[in-house]
Amino acid sequence: MVNRFVAISGCSGGGKSTLLAELRRRGHATVEEPGRRIVAAELAQGGRALPWVDLAAFLCRAMALARADLEQARGLTGWVFFDRGLVDAAAGLQRVSGAALPTASPYGRVVFLAPPWPEIYRTDPERRHGFDEAVAEYDHLRETYGALGHDVVTIPRADVAARADFVLRRLASADA
Repeated sequence: MVNRFVAISGCSGGGKSTLLAELRRRGHATVEEPGRRIVAAELAQGGRALPWVDLAAFLCRAMALARADLEQARGLTGWVFFDRGLVDAAAGLQRVSGAALPTASPYGRVVFLAPPWPEIYRTDPERRHGFDEAVAEYDHLRETYGALGHDVVTIPRADVAARADFVLRRLASADA
């Protein structure tokens, strides 16, 4: 049986959320990035589980939220596209604290990574790190997903419709 859960990961500011919005517009189920939701909630309530305040606490919250997202997504049909998720949070926690990575991934065999794309990268109130840090995160995620046995596919730098077409064609062409 093909795992319908598809991780869209990669470089911060690489166009993942825009791609997910296009896939959602085309009728596919999508799950928003845990980190963005946590940052918005923490900023609204004056919390400290923020990447620039307490990165470990932020990543632990991201892992918990990603687990809840996965559980909730079990009731959905068709492809379910995740904007980052459990492996991303676990990889981040491993990077900052040496915590063990999971031995298995909840996502299908094919994982899509948005590459570093300096022309579209922007900081904002919820993304305060620089491009060099985003590239280092991308490199670590590429290595982590590969180590978990995923077929890591780089999303081309193209307009959003072409990127969505690429993802859907790739999923249709193999047992993802």
